[in-house]
Amino acid sequence: MGSVPHIGIDAMGGDFGPQAVAEGTLLALREMPGRFRITLVGDEEQIRRSLRRVHASGLAIGVEHAPEAIEMDEKAVAAARRRSRSSLGVLSQLHKNGAVDAIFSAGNTGAVVATALLSLGRLEAVARPALAAFVPNPAGGAVVLDVGANAECKASYLVQFAHMGTVYARYLLGKENPRVGLLSIGEEDSKGNALVQETLPLMRRAQHINFIGNVEGRDVFKGTCAVVVTDGFTGNVVLKTAESVASFLGHLVKEELKRDPLARAGAFFMMPALKRLRARVDWEEFGAAPLLGVNGVCFVGHGASGPRAIRSAIRTLVRFVEQRVNEHIREEIEADHDTAA
Repeated sequence: MGSVPHIGIDAMGGDFGPQAVAEGTLLALREMPGRFRITLVGDEEQIRRSLRRVHASGLAIGVEHAPEAIEMDEKAVAAARRRSRSSLGVLSQLHKNGAVDAIFSAGNTGAVVATALLSLGRLEAVARPALAAFVPNPAGGAVVLDVGANAECKASYLVQFAHMGTVYARYLLGKENPRVGLLSIGEEDSKGNALVQETLPLMRRAQHINFIGNVEGRDVFKGTCAVVVTDGFTGNVVLKTAESVASFLGHLVKEELKRDPLARAGAFFMMPALKRLRARVDWEEFGAAPLLGVNGVCFVGHGASGPRAIRSAIRTLVRFVEQRVNEHIREEIEADHDTAA
């Protein structure tokens, strides 16, 4: 790794392609001058055209050509087989070869996960990687994992998710001894499906995690704990529901302001507070979810990522590399494995 993190981005991933990536990259370079280097991967002509549009063609932005792009609706396995020519595949290979320190794509999530696993492999002693999403709450936020990498899980996977989430919360959220909860339909030990019932005793025996027991969906947003562990199917439903609720509330506020002239006048004076509120709940402020457990630094973004989301993702990737989170995850899981043995 060089003196500053070198970030690689799949410029063809997501709904808005190279243009959003170029704009987001420019925002990040302005916000964090000198903190990172960057390389955009994809159709070189399209990327350079987008950079010219935002007047960034003269900046130190690397471009790596890839002749193909993976479609958002393409099957993960089929996409992974084409990884040698796709922007995502070329990007993953650059990371594997050490040319970049971290990678990001807002493309097909299944394809990102499959390609990263095939190209980078898993950290030693990690059974399955997990996507970890940040969810805001009054206690400074929580990390929920898995949110989509593993629809089917074993109890031992969830224990490893707890370790990886603990490390992420400690180094990225600043939680010294993060509390860990197992998502269930009730706090009582008797509640939950077979997976929860099997996982609970393993969590209690695990070393190095501050496990508080079962938590419910409402606890995610109350700030009861900093790490919420679940299977990828349930976690994805939680994440998508949270995004839609935030969007719905914003829509309701706008509707009510249009109906009431007095409210519109009041909103003018409340604008600073409303902007701060938006920043606290807007998913674009958090940018991306790391695929924890792969032998590298891989982040996955929302398909609808615009320039602000790209900017936020770059910011988080830079911090992830600077804090050496992957090294700490490896140490954490190996320590628990040795203790269990």
